[in-house]
Amino acid sequence: MSELAILDLGYGNTDSIRLAFARLGAEAELVSDAGAVERAERLVLPGVGAAAFAMRQLAANGLVEPLKRRSKPLLGICLGMQMLFEHSDEGDTPLLGLISGRVRALEPAPGVPVPHMGWTRLDETSGVGLSAGDYVYFAHSFACDDGPATAARATYGRPIAAAVRQGHLWGAQFHPERSSAAGARFLQAFLAS
Repeated sequence: MSELAILDLGYGNTDSIRLAFARLGAEAELVSDAGAVERAERLVLPGVGAAAFAMRQLAANGLVEPLKRRSKPLLGICLGMQMLFEHSDEGDTPLLGLISGRVRALEPAPGVPVPHMGWTRLDETSGVGLSAGDYVYFAHSFACDDGPATAARATYGRPIAAAVRQGHLWGAQFHPERSSAAGARFLQAFLAS
């Protein structure tokens, strides 16, 4: 089994994530079964799309319980980070429930278009390879509330968790694979965890 595995269920940005890790010298294996989820030393849960569809894919492949039992490093990216939380307002969807909190829609306002697509400055960071003032790339319409697991915070109409860390769980609402040097530092910190 590979040191690093990316969960591949037919959705998400697996190729760009795999290339980002390869640039850091880490080869990632694409996996889709419960045994691989349990064996992988480090696992990435990517995501692009809707919460309800992603959760149905996990359930159909028998991966909800293996993900909940996992005690080794797990990184959720974008929708993958949201899936670590308890509930999403997108489709009124129960999620994995590994981190306390809710995923809520971003509210459009002057200067705050939704979806949030583009570079945004991080306000605060703690222990995940990022620095306050770093710019990272976002593409999302829903965001996790700022809370105790927040490791990097950004403001987009409201304070949002740009990254989370709670024990073995890591998450990035932004796309580290598209976030230049800051994204590479974040992925390197995950690999070193």
